[in-house]
Amino acid sequence: MGIENNNRGNNRPEKRLTREEQIRIRKRINSRNENVRRGKRSIPLNDPRRRVEGNLTEEEIIQREIQRQRRLYRESLRDQNEELNLENNYENRNSNKNNSSNIRREKIRRIESNKKDSKREGFKRKESRIEKNNCKKNKKKKRVSIKKIIQLIAAILVFAVLFTGFNIWNTVSKISNSGMIEPKVVSMNSTVNILLLGMDVGNIKDPKDSSAKRTDTIMVLNFNPKSKEVRVVSIPRDTMIDIKGRTWKINAAYPVGGEKEIVNQVEKLLDIDINYVANINYNAFRDFIDAIGGVTVNIKHNMDYTDKSQNLRIKFKKGTTEHLNGKKAEEFFRWRKNNDGTGLAMGDLGRIENQHEFMEAVVKKCTNPTIVFRLPSILKSIEKNVSTNMPGSTMAKYALKLMTVKSENFKMLTVKGTPEMIGGQSYFIFDKEKNKNLIQSLKDGTTSAIKKSGKGEVSVMILNSTNITGLAARYKSTLDREGFKSIDIGTIENETAKKSYAMVKNKEVEKIVKPELVGIDEYKTMKSDSEYSKYDLVIVLGLDSE
Repeated sequence: MGIENNNRGNNRPEKRLTREEQIRIRKRINSRNENVRRGKRSIPLNDPRRRVEGNLTEEEIIQREIQRQRRLYRESLRDQNEELNLENNYENRNSNKNNSSNIRREKIRRIESNKKDSKREGFKRKESRIEKNNCKKNKKKKRVSIKKIIQLIAAILVFAVLFTGFNIWNTVSKISNSGMIEPKVVSMNSTVNILLLGMDVGNIKDPKDSSAKRTDTIMVLNFNPKSKEVRVVSIPRDTMIDIKGRTWKINAAYPVGGEKEIVNQVEKLLDIDINYVANINYNAFRDFIDAIGGVTVNIKHNMDYTDKSQNLRIKFKKGTTEHLNGKKAEEFFRWRKNNDGTGLAMGDLGRIENQHEFMEAVVKKCTNPTIVFRLPSILKSIEKNVSTNMPGSTMAKYALKLMTVKSENFKMLTVKGTPEMIGGQSYFIFDKEKNKNLIQSLKDGTTSAIKKSGKGEVSVMILNSTNITGLAARYKSTLDREGFKSIDIGTIENETAKKSYAMVKNKEVEKIVKPELVGIDEYKTMKSDSEYSKYDLVIVLGLDSE
């Protein structure tokens, strides 16, 4: 019961004691404990314990001892509880003091941390403002630097254009036009036809004797400024013409009647107006090739020819790749047969194919942007060796326009016809019907004659790549029935194809012929340097065509 009462007493609100009270209570407790320990505790007079133990029975003595032990136990518990209460009060008071001091310290710490945080935020805001300002400054600097770069590039381009224009103007103003026929002027946006005449040496002892000079190369340059397309049409120099009732080769028109006569013959042949004429001798050709840095070509034939009257010596080996300077380029450009009579099977037509291959390499090099740096030497190369009836200002404008034409927009074409021997002389007979679409393209500036003409004007070569005799002829008969008109046949020696295939000049041709070709599933684009490049379509027949 004493224990329970003590426990209930512990549940009462604790009274806070002063330091002196706590010390006094502790002393009293210690003194009482000591008295109990020594047995000196006072006992009331009426307490049964004062009875003499000798008068007690054994059972009473045991009972008295038990009670005494219980009492001591309760007192010890009470003392312990009082000590615990004192300690708790002391600790609580200390903890309260500590808590209050901790709270104050925490407040101070928070205030200081808030100050630090605010300072940090201030620094961050300041840094962000600085960064923003720096970014703005950097952006401004970048904008300024980009503007400066653009302005510098623009200034360089303007200078380059002005320099180029000045050089072109300065050069073309010196090109001779004395004695030339009157041009047929057209607007700068209209299609223009320029007749290019490559003159041979003529009389080697008297280079000024024009009566001995012949047009070794005849080409019509057709330029459409709107579409930025150029067509160069070659006319074989053996083309048969009529001058006042007599039969001539077209390269004789110049010595017979000068520029007027050859312009008249070309206009009749192609049914077009020749607006301007340019005479170019081989000195200009050599200097021009040297000025552009030479041209690299693949040699497909053994070339061995000498012409002392023209001061010409040609020597090349088949299968080699040569980088041609001006002199070597002239030799390659003019060759068509060897001293022993061998050479191109198609004579002048084969030579034109070589010339077209060479000119494609020249065009590719001239349309490279780096050619601008060679412009002064290029202009200088044509200054003394070219004569034309085109005014200097017009020439400068066309030159600048031609510099913007892409290489793929240059087309090399040859008029169609058949070689024949007449009176012991070799002639090229011009076929007006076969050239109908070519002539139309020169008039309206369209890129491809095939585009409008369809399969009837597609030039075809059928090659038999098997040991089966007559295979190409049978396939030709099939194409004849389908409406193809211009068809040649041939044989590939020492090569057998298992599967037939076709080579086309471009995708337009493929679209036209694909629905008509039986047994041909594979189509390839023909390379520009192919020996069959003059054809629009080449069909190689394999063993599957049997």
